[in-house]
Amino acid sequence: MFSHIRDHIKKSIPTNKHYRSLMKSMLLLGFMLPFLPMTLVGGVIYYQFSSAYQKNVLAQIGEATLKGKQIIDNLLMEKLNDIRFITTTFSLDDLQNEAALQGILEGLNAGNESVFSVLELVDEEGNQVAWAGTVLWPKQLYMEKPWFRKAIHAGYFISDVSSDSRAYSYFTMAVKKDWRGEQWVLRSVISLEAFNKLLGEAGIGTTGNAFILNMEGQYQTEPDGAGISGKALSDLLLDTSNRSKTDVSTVQETDVYGNETMYVAASLNNKDWILVCRQSVSESLSGLNRARIVTLAAILLSTLFLAINALRLSRKTVHRIELADKKKQKMNEQMFQTGKLASIGELAAGIAHEINNPVAIMVEEAGWIDDLLQEEEFRQTQNLDEFKRSLGQIRIQGKRCKDITHKLLSFARKTDFTLQHVRLNQLIEDIITISAKRAKYCSVVVRTDIQEGLPDLYLPQTEIQQVLLNLINNSLDAMEDKGGTLSISAGLQDGTIFIKVSDSGRGIPKEDCSRIFDPFFTTKPVGRGTGLGLSICYGIVKRLGGEITVNSIVDAGTTFLIKIPVPKEKDINVVKADEAADSHELPEPLC
Repeated sequence: MFSHIRDHIKKSIPTNKHYRSLMKSMLLLGFMLPFLPMTLVGGVIYYQFSSAYQKNVLAQIGEATLKGKQIIDNLLMEKLNDIRFITTTFSLDDLQNEAALQGILEGLNAGNESVFSVLELVDEEGNQVAWAGTVLWPKQLYMEKPWFRKAIHAGYFISDVSSDSRAYSYFTMAVKKDWRGEQWVLRSVISLEAFNKLLGEAGIGTTGNAFILNMEGQYQTEPDGAGISGKALSDLLLDTSNRSKTDVSTVQETDVYGNETMYVAASLNNKDWILVCRQSVSESLSGLNRARIVTLAAILLSTLFLAINALRLSRKTVHRIELADKKKQKMNEQMFQTGKLASIGELAAGIAHEINNPVAIMVEEAGWIDDLLQEEEFRQTQNLDEFKRSLGQIRIQGKRCKDITHKLLSFARKTDFTLQHVRLNQLIEDIITISAKRAKYCSVVVRTDIQEGLPDLYLPQTEIQQVLLNLINNSLDAMEDKGGTLSISAGLQDGTIFIKVSDSGRGIPKEDCSRIFDPFFTTKPVGRGTGLGLSICYGIVKRLGGEITVNSIVDAGTTFLIKIPVPKEKDINVVKADEAADSHELPEPLC
């Protein structure tokens, strides 16, 4: 397919250097003028769309992060209020009773999907007084534990994630309560597994997930393929330059797997934790990537269309310019030919008149000498026969000179170009009949192909007869040595009469074809032609509004083609009116 297109493009490129350069300039101009604005507008539109799309994606991820932050903050506050509610509702005796404490824990988990793993009561010395839970919990002294001291000091505390010796991950939520003048702490342990389940619902797309970091960059929940260290990520997210007006931080980094990933974070737990939502850039910007592909495809197709259209238009325009140049060149040649004929015609007329008079005197004197030789005193002259032979040559050459000057005058004078009603079929048959004897003498076979019912023409009958006779005689001259075939055809095509005269003679060299209609140019031997016949034919056909062309191959033959337009109806009516007027004129009196 591409080779076919390439071959078609090669064929459409002109071989002429001037037209090829013109076509290249027009092709470049026709392609670049629409291409540059289209590309510029497309680039601006894509840039605006890309910026708006990325802002929209960041806004969606930021909104999802803030929504997750709200959910988690609400959850922590809800669980903290649950513990506060227990300290307010139940007495110290109830909380010190482990059976009652176990019932309280079960009541909490009934409405919270088993979020609480352990409940324990701790006195102000850090001793575990009572314990209840779903997992085995060893009895410990909590005096030195950070969560205990902070809870005593602040009234409540939510710790970071911790792990025990059994790799059980959890975080602590503790509330201080004064009973009987002493400080007590009710501590709850929340399983990390339940928290991870909640964070899983905050994930975005197929590649996104959510996790929690503390301020030191330690993962508080399972990162699930975060691909970057917690410390490095927290440093980036805590950088104020990455924060928006909604207090959401956004960074884009390449993870250890080489994937471009977008991280969006918001603070949790009174800014002790950071909720991070992550998603791969390829997924978050998938719509933009599709838009980029569609845009590039549209630009490519538009570019291809512009290139093809520019090629077609430039080729068509250059072709028209080339035809116009050829037509102009042809008109210039015709004008040059016409001017040359006019100039030579005037010269020929002068020469003919100047030669005619001395030739007439010469022939007349030769006749007088012939009369003198008939007298008695010259009859006995020894060279009488030689005198008569010379006088005969004078008469012959004088007659030849007369014929030449007659043709010169016929070529030069303004002929009476009166239009006459001519039956073309009959005229061609009459000319063929006239030339039949000479053709038979030259061993030439005449073949005709005349279309029946050719329209009648209104033209000078003698002029068209002269044209056909000249062409036929030239063809017979070209075949008189070896014989051959003379083909004469005529017909009607596209409102134009065509007459074709072809022979199988010796042909005309290619370099002579361009000069064949020049006056006094002939390919015949010296003394056999004047070089005026085809010039006269050319002038007659041109005056009829037609054209005559020649096509010849050496040793193969020559073809002359005459094209004459059929006259319009209004021209025919004018001629018929003139004929009718002439038919009513009185005959001239006889002298």
